[in-house]
Amino acid sequence: MPLGQRSELWKLEEDPGEAQGLEKLHMKVADLVEFLLLKFRTKQPTSQAEMLAIVGEGEQDAFPGILGRASECMQLVFGVDVKEVDPSEHSYVLVTVLGLTCNAMLSGEQGPPKTGLLVVLLGAILLEGDRAPEEVVWEALGVMGVYAGEEHIIYGEPRELLTNVWVQEGYLEYRQVPGSDPARYEFLWGPRAHAETCRLQVLEYLLRVNRGLPVSSWPRLKRL
Repeated sequence: MPLGQRSELWKLEEDPGEAQGLEKLHMKVADLVEFLLLKFRTKQPTSQAEMLAIVGEGEQDAFPGILGRASECMQLVFGVDVKEVDPSEHSYVLVTVLGLTCNAMLSGEQGPPKTGLLVVLLGAILLEGDRAPEEVVWEALGVMGVYAGEEHIIYGEPRELLTNVWVQEGYLEYRQVPGSDPARYEFLWGPRAHAETCRLQVLEYLLRVNRGLPVSSWPRLKRL
């Protein structure tokens, strides 16, 4: 175990109260994320008062940090922005990032929003020169725990999503590489992706959520 990790472990062993406090914080963030997902699905706004009722009225001081962590999770994992629309009333709305309108629901199932994965894929295509070989895409998604043919707890069966659902919705093109023998396949942006967003918006978004890292430091999306 690296020295830094051992130091953190000793620190938690010396202060079990701190570890319990951190676990409590994570649970409150998870509860708030679940609440925000419900609000997103039902297309309802929310307020600070409603969110405090979820995390506990006694968490006024800790609330900004809890909301910040929950908002980051909503953005990175689900592709949903938590936007404050009225600071005086502390009211919020939930919208998909970059204005994307995709549903990505398989057979009408009500599942978590999958826009976050779509944005990662659109970024991967850009960074591969506007066309991403299929093997590069699955290598990148594997770092995120997303594998072809394996059901993912959030994204479902990803191969169906990438090669069928998002192709039908117009966000992706999935085609054989011209002249390849044996056949190889690649992903490109579809017409709906071009209509709803642009290259600059996607790259700016990815740089923002990756703490401003330059594109050159992003090896095959492994930092996402």
